[in-house]
Amino acid sequence: MNEILAKNIESILSLSLSDERKSVLQPLIDYIKSKREKGQPIRLNFICTHNSRRSQFSQIWAQTAADYFEIPAFCYSGGVEVTACNERTIRSLERSGFIISKHGHSNPIYFILHEKDARPIIVFSKLYDDVINPHGIFATIMTCSHADENCPFIPGAEARIPVRYEDPKEFDDTDLESQKYDERSKQIASEMFYVFSRV
Repeated sequence: MNEILAKNIESILSLSLSDERKSVLQPLIDYIKSKREKGQPIRLNFICTHNSRRSQFSQIWAQTAADYFEIPAFCYSGGVEVTACNERTIRSLERSGFIISKHGHSNPIYFILHEKDARPIIVFSKLYDDVINPHGIFATIMTCSHADENCPFIPGAEARIPVRYEDPKEFDDTDLESQKYDERSKQIASEMFYVFSRV
């Protein structure tokens, strides 16, 4: 793991969460624990409307946390509309220390590594039921209210867990853009590391 990302994770691990957020995250912890105890695959599909910001941050940080704690989880993401993974999301992840390569143009595919020899996390905007995502026996984690309210049924999901985050999009093209994307990324990172540290 490169030095920048290692330092960021060290900082993330020192953060404390409010009791309210711990309560929000407990169903996800319980789901992962149950899967581990039964020796069953752990598949998590993080969903927001466009699969461009919050769900991507969640997938990447959840997979990184799972790998960090050596928990055999498989993390995915999707949306209810296809756009592209927002470049501001990618730039924030680069600032955090991830190694990222880009392939394609209109809806690029990104290969994201937390260390050189790790299995790449594949990121692009897609529907929640895209062929790359699980189609049975997985948990859906709803990361935004719009998707949660407008997508009441996810085929194949055995659990539906709301873990909502504020959208950094409102700060696009402002002086606070980088700061707010990094803040949201760090919040999601701290919560995913909290989850996987307790399973």
